[in-house]
Amino acid sequence: MVTQIYLETEENDNCEYLPMLVYEARAEPVSIGSVRLFEPGHPHGVYQVTGWRSDGGGTPCPAMYVPVSDSGQDEVHLVYGGDWGIRLRPLESVEGWDIASTEQWGEPYIMLTDRADLLLDQ
Repeated sequence: MVTQIYLETEENDNCEYLPMLVYEARAEPVSIGSVRLFEPGHPHGVYQVTGWRSDGGGTPCPAMYVPVSDSGQDEVHLVYGGDWGIRLRPLESVEGWDIASTEQWGEPYIMLTDRADLLLDQ
């Protein structure tokens, strides 16, 4: 079993810089395709998620989910991706993943407190 997850992103076109963080994993990471968000500045709802890597100036890669230890919540749900973080877009979006899209945005990672907000790949 993976016991630690290391996250670090350089500043890039997808998201801001994130210094190295280390999380204690409570299970093996699994692929994830969608999450339910209640994010300020975005409509509440379900969003597709992909990892984002630096290859080719920014390309999709798998987004991963793993429960991790948290001192305040006991356990939180970490969603992370490539070396350039993750990208999110509305569930109903039909456009491809694109760094220039105005309906998509990037984050270094997200943490969710409610397991029900994770929509795992089948």
